[in-house]
Amino acid sequence: MLFEGGGSPMSDPNQRIVITGIGLTSPNGNSLAEFRANLLAGKSGVSNYEIRYIGETLAGVCNFDPLRYQKRKDVRRGTRAGSIAIYCANEAVQQSGLSWPDVPKNRVGVFIGITEHGNVETENEIFEISKFNYDTSVWSHHHNPRTVANSPAGEVTLSLGITGPHLCIGAACAAGNAGFIQGLQMLRLGEVDLAIAGGVSESIHTFGIFAGFKSQGALATNPEPTRASRPFDLDRNGIVVAEGGGLLTLERLPDALRRGARIYGEIVGHAMNSDATDFVLPDPTRQAECMRLALQRAGIGPESIDLVSSHATATEQGDIEESQAIHSVFGDRMSLAINNTKSFIGHAMGAAGALELLGNLPAFDDHFAHATINLDQPDPRCALPQIVANTPRKMDRVEYILNNSFGMLGINSAVIVKRYSGDQEE
Repeated sequence: MLFEGGGSPMSDPNQRIVITGIGLTSPNGNSLAEFRANLLAGKSGVSNYEIRYIGETLAGVCNFDPLRYQKRKDVRRGTRAGSIAIYCANEAVQQSGLSWPDVPKNRVGVFIGITEHGNVETENEIFEISKFNYDTSVWSHHHNPRTVANSPAGEVTLSLGITGPHLCIGAACAAGNAGFIQGLQMLRLGEVDLAIAGGVSESIHTFGIFAGFKSQGALATNPEPTRASRPFDLDRNGIVVAEGGGLLTLERLPDALRRGARIYGEIVGHAMNSDATDFVLPDPTRQAECMRLALQRAGIGPESIDLVSSHATATEQGDIEESQAIHSVFGDRMSLAINNTKSFIGHAMGAAGALELLGNLPAFDDHFAHATINLDQPDPRCALPQIVANTPRKMDRVEYILNNSFGMLGINSAVIVKRYSGDQEE
C-alpha cells in the first residue's frame, strides 16, 4: 500500500504505527530515564579515550553491562555492535510489556541502521597477525560472521529466538531514522506484526574512523572533554566519535491497543532522499526537501512542529548548511524549539538519529526541550533563533517532533512523531 508524494495512511488504523518499547545505551545513560535525566541536567558523556595508532583522543563511550543478556562466550564470539543491539533489543522488549514467550517469533522483524560494520574486526585481525609476521593461519575463524553487514541484527535474532526477517540498513549517519522507517514500512506491508527497529554503532573501536576524520581536519579537540562537542558554536572544531544504540518496538495501533500497551508516540511522517552532489558536503536544498516531504506525508504544515531535533555534528559547513535548511522550512517562528543531542554524547554514527529521537520523546509528557550544551558563542552563520542553548526550555505544548538525520554520500532522512492522545485511534 503506497502513499506516494503525499496522502496519509492515517485513515486506516492498521497503517498507524506506534512506539511501545524503548531500549538504549548511550555515553550518558543506559535507559531512557537515565538518558533523559542527564540531557535535562546538562550532563555530557564525552570523555578521554585512547585507541591504537591514534593515541589519546576523545570519544563518547557506553558503559552498559553486556552480560545482562549474553553469556561470556557469546560476547567473545560476537561483535561490540551485536552486544549493543542485543542489550537495546532486550530492553525494548522488556519495556514494551509484551509477553515474549507468547509472541509468534516468525512475525517479528529486526531492522537496524548502521553506518559501517566489520572495520573493527578486520583491523583487530590484521593487528593480531602482524605479531606473527602476517601469518594468516592465526586469523580468527569467527571473522566472516562477525563482519557480514547483517551481523548486529542477526545477533539480536539469536538472542531473542526471532525467526522473522532481519537486516541492517547501511545509511551512513541517517541510519537510525532509516531503521525506524524500514520497521514502519514492514508493518504497513503486513510482513511482520512487531518490528524491533533503530540504529547501533561501534565506531569508537575502529581507529580508521578517527584517522579519517583527523585527516579531514574534522576530529574535535578540547582540553575539557565534556566541552568538545559544540554544534552551532563559533569555536567548534569537529566531531566527537561515539558509540551507542537505540531500538524501539513498533506495532500497529490496533495491536497495541488490544493488549493495553503504553504508547510513547506515533510515527506519522517520514522521508528519505539524496543530495546527488558530493561525497561529504551536504546540500541544504535537498535537506529542506526531505523535511517538507516528511511534513507532507504527515499531513501537517511546518507550523505544527513544536521541536526539531537537529543533526548538526559540529563541523563548520555541515552546521551551516543544516541551519539554512531548517530556516527555509520553519522560518523564525519562535514557538519552535531546536535542540541537538550530539553536544552531550558526540556523534554516534548509525545510532545517532535513533538516540536523538529517543532522548526527545519524553518531551511529550514533561514539555521540556532539552538544551544544546556548549553553545557559548553561536555562529552567526547558523542563525537559528529557536535553538535551545545551554538550559532546557519549558514548552507550552509538544505535539509533534521532527528528527533530522543526514549522512555522507548525501543521504537525508526525517522522521516525525506525534504525541499519542488516544482520541482518534479507531
